[in-house]
Amino acid sequence: MRERESPKAKRYARLVEQEKPKISLFSNVVRAFVTGGIICLLGETIRTYLLYLGLSQPLAGVWMSISLIFLASFLTGLGVYDEIGRFGGAGSAIPITGFANSIVAPAMEYRSEGAILGLAARLFIIAGPVIVYGLVSATGFGLLRSVFR
Repeated sequence: MRERESPKAKRYARLVEQEKPKISLFSNVVRAFVTGGIICLLGETIRTYLLYLGLSQPLAGVWMSISLIFLASFLTGLGVYDEIGRFGGAGSAIPITGFANSIVAPAMEYRSEGAILGLAARLFIIAGPVIVYGLVSATGFGLLRSVFR
């Protein structure tokens, strides 16, 4: 036996449906693709320029990663990366820049609590579990590889 919805509940459901933002899957996919592509293009431009300056392939890759981490962290501190994320969605969560943003954003939110309890303590809210599980899984896979080698 199903309970009848009250007129108030129906009115509320209609209001929620009316006010809910319309999501266009195609638009979201295109914006994510373009945003991610621009970030990757920026990374490749930095790497190519570093190769042009004479750095080796591995060193150019390291400095490109450092540059992208710095830029994402800097833009997060300025509040710009949040706008990029609103526009590009998943495209802005590309591993290096998205991870840098996820580390810096909580620290910026709690900076008023001071350098130790605010910035330093909040830096690892997201990064801590990622680092722990990354180390545990890398150790586990390394052990498995050495056993089955």
